[in-house]
Amino acid sequence: MSGPSGDTQSRGTWRGEDPPPAIPRPGPLGWLRVALRGTGIVLVLVLGVLLILPIRGVERLFAGACRPVTGPHVQIVCRICLWIMGLKWRCEGRPMRGPGAIVANHSSWLDIFVLNAALPVFFVSKAEVAGWPGINVLTRVTDTHFVARDPKLARAQAEEFAERTRAGHRLLFFPEGTSSDGRRVLSFKPTLFQGFLDPALPQGLAIQPMSAAYRAPKGRDPRFYGWWGDMDLGPHLLAVLAQYPQGSVTVRLHAPIPVAGETRKTLAARAEAEIRAGFDAG
Repeated sequence: MSGPSGDTQSRGTWRGEDPPPAIPRPGPLGWLRVALRGTGIVLVLVLGVLLILPIRGVERLFAGACRPVTGPHVQIVCRICLWIMGLKWRCEGRPMRGPGAIVANHSSWLDIFVLNAALPVFFVSKAEVAGWPGINVLTRVTDTHFVARDPKLARAQAEEFAERTRAGHRLLFFPEGTSSDGRRVLSFKPTLFQGFLDPALPQGLAIQPMSAAYRAPKGRDPRFYGWWGDMDLGPHLLAVLAQYPQGSVTVRLHAPIPVAGETRKTLAARAEAEIRAGFDAG
């Protein structure tokens, strides 16, 4: 399933060698599924947000910065959303213990649900997303970790990363720097891994690679679930909600990689190799 090593990236957005496939438009039954599934998912998300606020208050009293309840709460919400969507999902492997972070390949907006369903994680996102209407509410209540591409803020962001790691948060990074068509793993950017070598981070830090491999529904383009380049979110979201039967996705949690003794380049290479192997297994 992996593409050639010459995958191209431009300005942080991968466009690939071939244009995206035509997004199928829902028929009458498809629109009915969109309405039913969309309504169900929105209700679950709204209820999840309303419940997470009082839970967060109790956590602050008894656990401080830790998130022993809200993390699993978001995990359950995402599993319910995938069930409503009809997307078949399974997870292999075990979450690591001890301080660390997660790195994963990135194929689609569906990763938000799929990777959160696998284990409690906190996504790392570019700072611009914090201002997107609607999305900004979800990112705030789920404690998304925002980063800005400003060298002046690098030190402060590293300290925030270290603080959250010490609190037991599992921050999830996408080393590819962009999403693909779901048929390949793009080259990892070693620069990202420099943050894992900061001396302020806890001793015994490890990185757990996580791969997500999507299988398109029978008769659909193999890239059906991929969302990349300049593809519009709305039509793609409607096509996925309208689809019946759905395809599937397999998430694999790989053995953690201890950071001690590694460089950013060796960390990137080892994590990429693990994720590619899990991705190619289908």
